[in-house]
Amino acid sequence: MAREAGARAPDAVQVKDVLARHREDERRDALRALLMCPLMTASHPAFHAVRRHERELRDWFSQAAGWILHVERDCARLYKRPADLADATRGADEFDRRRYILFCLACAALERAEPQITLRTLGEKLLALAADPELGARGFTFTLDSHHERRELVAICRYLLSLGVLLRVAGDEDAFVSKVGDALYDVRRRALAGLLAAARGPSTWAPENAPAQLDERLAALTEEFTPDSEEGRRTAMRHHLARRLLDDPVVYLDELDERPALRAYFQNQRGALAARLGEAAGLHAEQRAEGLALVDDSGELTDVAMPAAGTASHVTLLVAEFLAAAGRAQPGTPVSEAAVAEAVRGLIPEYGRFWAKAAREPGAETGLAANALARLAMLRLVRREAAGAFPLPALARFALGDAELVARKRTSTKGAERAQDALF
Repeated sequence: MAREAGARAPDAVQVKDVLARHREDERRDALRALLMCPLMTASHPAFHAVRRHERELRDWFSQAAGWILHVERDCARLYKRPADLADATRGADEFDRRRYILFCLACAALERAEPQITLRTLGEKLLALAADPELGARGFTFTLDSHHERRELVAICRYLLSLGVLLRVAGDEDAFVSKVGDALYDVRRRALAGLLAAARGPSTWAPENAPAQLDERLAALTEEFTPDSEEGRRTAMRHHLARRLLDDPVVYLDELDERPALRAYFQNQRGALAARLGEAAGLHAEQRAEGLALVDDSGELTDVAMPAAGTASHVTLLVAEFLAAAGRAQPGTPVSEAAVAEAVRGLIPEYGRFWAKAAREPGAETGLAANALARLAMLRLVRREAAGAFPLPALARFALGDAELVARKRTSTKGAERAQDALF
């Protein structure tokens, strides 16, 4: 019996190790899911894993990035606050200033609504809120009389559906647009209450003390307390950099020039930061002379995949290669959007047969170029200014034509090795 027990002991250890690895993998998957879906309802596939690992996830996010994780019975909210409030590439797809106003008005209407609401009733509540004279003084009107305005309301509802704030019970939004039907929704109040990821609510200001400008409002909404001590300042810098590494495609050293202390901290600690964040989130670090990127081999942790299927994605990849070549030929020189559009037009004879028919129409190159530049800006591969698009270092990874040549140089001189190390 003693020998049999001894023989079973290694099996028990192996089972324990397997269970520990499974728990670690599940916790990592839950962490990654929260990064992509910070407002998560019970219908999300990872929600139950988030609840199981709530304590470890809450502690990790708090220590690593200063983000608060709040988990309830049917909703989880990771209060991600971006490190760069001026990043214009963030936001909901196809949302402009008008649509954001409608979104805010819809949330205000839902906050006072019954547990269930129809699309028509939501529209009526929006009409009442949109009649505010202050909105009219700023040029905003909303009447629901036109097909376009009903489409706008439907777009808002579908965005709220994607966030989990609304749950469709019956009906169809397209029938409402055509004035032949309606839709009924459940209002998920816990998800609605967690929408605003701010350190304080806008209603806490007295009207006479409220910041006037948008950048001032954003700064006031997200301002966090930092202890006036050396340790407090180091913690704030670590949180700032962790937020950028987890939320942004790449962090360039040049972006930190205005904060010398932050740049110095990043240069000294980026290896440790990358290792700690990468291990927890299943990412691997690419460290180069210009900066650092945490890369996801699976391609899951991104809003904009590249490369990807479809005409727009193919054009973006070709534009990236064109801009990478332009950046090598004339470093630091912007490329105008007109030049990018002309380059896209020149690609049609060779690649047009693979694209959608509309992309081959005369004049389509302008929209294709604008879309490609917007995608590349989101991925921090170009910087867009009034003068044009400036290729950034990480764009060099798409310079496919020179990959073999550079590899040969690496084996010949140390200088070429250093040059290659300076490219993402």
